[in-house]
Amino acid sequence: MTLRNQVLIWIAFLVVLVLLLWLFRGILLPFVVGAALAYLLNPLVNTLQRWHFNRGWATAVVLFSVITIFVGMFLVFLPMVGQQIIGLLQRLPRYVSDLQELITEWSPSVNEWLGPERAAQFQTSINDLAGQALGFIATLPAELVNIGYTGAAVIGVTLLTPVVAFYLLLDWEGMVRGLQGLLPREHKPEINRILDDIDKSMAGVIRGQGGVLLIDAAYYATALSLLGLNFGLAVGLISGLLSFVPFMGFAVGFALSIGIALVQFWPNYWMVVAVAAIFMGWQFVEGNILYPKLVGSSININPVWLMFALLAFGALFGFVGLLLAVPLAAIVGVLVRYGVAKYKSSSLYLGLNGNALLTGRHGETDDVARAP
Repeated sequence: MTLRNQVLIWIAFLVVLVLLLWLFRGILLPFVVGAALAYLLNPLVNTLQRWHFNRGWATAVVLFSVITIFVGMFLVFLPMVGQQIIGLLQRLPRYVSDLQELITEWSPSVNEWLGPERAAQFQTSINDLAGQALGFIATLPAELVNIGYTGAAVIGVTLLTPVVAFYLLLDWEGMVRGLQGLLPREHKPEINRILDDIDKSMAGVIRGQGGVLLIDAAYYATALSLLGLNFGLAVGLISGLLSFVPFMGFAVGFALSIGIALVQFWPNYWMVVAVAAIFMGWQFVEGNILYPKLVGSSININPVWLMFALLAFGALFGFVGLLLAVPLAAIVGVLVRYGVAKYKSSSLYLGLNGNALLTGRHGETDDVARAP
């Protein structure tokens, strides 16, 4: 089979896969979450197997332990977190109004600093932003109610996800052997190298970035609560859980926290500075210590392309697309880097002379390797 036909077959396979994802996007959520959970827990199951556990018992023990921990945390923290989130949503319109009143009080100082014309533009911009925020807050309860109409889907995900994860974990080795048996024999070593790179990227996404997300949520929630910020627990969890979108968690959490701090603590501006320092300081820690240690260079995707992937997959597949966006972007990144490497070693890039020179160098290397 020619290279051209192979490329066409792989492209057709990817097109069919995307069409199937789009066609079944409404029922994919428990399978996507279950597959991610199975991928995340497979190393633990393998560890228990090395301790002479049967694969079925190892899967049951690991999954039961994780579900028990999750349900326990859910029952302990849900009342407190739910109360704070509901209180924050109810209080947000008042916070926006209070901020507008503060800005009105600062108007003379702003006029003196910016000048009358620029101060008027600034005031108009603030009012527009406040109006948009109030509009969003007004529609948010309705959106939550609409989500509530599909509450059966939430129950379905809750029940199906552990079942999907259990059976995937139980037959993980069999599935891997089956996929290995389907690989073209001639290109099997090269495909395995690509799959290893994809596995490293997926580990960085699911295990590394998931760990960063949880640590972010725990830090922000704890720090803001200890500082005494109103609804600090809810704001901190929102900031951390939105961190899977580059800069989104920081931006939303920072804006919410500073707005609440201005209304709550003013004129004690040192408390506002302390809230800002919590976010600024953690951004430095996350970018220079946490992210390199847990994620490293395994994803290797520009944040701009990552945000594009989130928007594109979210528009195509909805909430499932948001869950799939980062892993699929990591896989595409691996394939693109592989394609670029193949292109740079091809005659299309090197030309006939360059290709002959490259072949000659390989021949010289082989001759040297064969020399006694």
